[in-house]
Amino acid sequence: MATLTLPPAPPSPRDDAMQLYRAFKGFGCDTSAVINILAHRDATQRAYIQQEYKTMYSEELTKRLASELSGKLETAVLLWMHDPAGRDATIIRKSLRADNRTLEGATEVICSRTPSQLQYLKQIYHSMFGVYLEHDIQTNTSPGDHQKLLLAYISTPRHEGPEVNREIAEKDAKVLYKAGEKKLGTDEKTFIHIFSERSAAHLAAVSSCYHDMYGHSLKKAVKNETSGAFAHALLTIVQCAVNPGKYFAKVLRKAMKGLGTDDSTLIRVIVTRTEIDMQYIKAAYLKKHKKTLNDEVHSETSGYLILF
Repeated sequence: MATLTLPPAPPSPRDDAMQLYRAFKGFGCDTSAVINILAHRDATQRAYIQQEYKTMYSEELTKRLASELSGKLETAVLLWMHDPAGRDATIIRKSLRADNRTLEGATEVICSRTPSQLQYLKQIYHSMFGVYLEHDIQTNTSPGDHQKLLLAYISTPRHEGPEVNREIAEKDAKVLYKAGEKKLGTDEKTFIHIFSERSAAHLAAVSSCYHDMYGHSLKKAVKNETSGAFAHALLTIVQCAVNPGKYFAKVLRKAMKGLGTDDSTLIRVIVTRTEIDMQYIKAAYLKKHKKTLNDEVHSETSGYLILF
């Protein structure tokens, strides 16, 4: 399990397709050969491999993978085969329509993506499932603050640059304090407004101002003032604004702690972050727990995720 490493001179998609076909032939699948190819190709390369495989062998590579692999490895590899937006769309759709309806996956993905990523995700979601993401959220979440925040977050344009106006950040920190810890009850509407309309850089500055002014973090204030799925969404937004590597290291730690392993969370985070910021997640994990993330994941998963 690593930040994506590509071979210095990757084989052609045609060569990769032929090697995969050979790995599928015979008695049993050569799983390590399959993983050694696919886990070291970026999204564009994987798309080309899928095209070549279909041209050469008249079948979808993903269908063949589904028949050759099984269990959690199958889940991880099939998720990996998507491009990032298609993967996010798949995770959200599954989370929104799951029987237990915890919405953890959908909330995490939506609240940790940039505005441009979300805009593209919405287009892909509609092309894949024939329904608008906004409609699926309204249909499959309970009316309330969590739903309002998700809908606001995917539809509100936000600046993506590093520029911050310190005065406005201080003002926002005061407004959030008045809407939460200063009053009896919580003005959720104000939290939704600021968290959905401010850039990540600005929210990180608000969090810093909040700590300077009131002696503890904005994260702690959110925990004190909100609960459930709404709290999870707010906490994901603010922690990803401040330090996404640290946030996802914490999510992975929680998935591995205690009795049993939350495999769906492990797979979701590792597969979605490998092409983005896994090196920062690993560094944050090592700093906090004095153990490497690779070793921890290996011991928790019998090694099925270590190749990513």
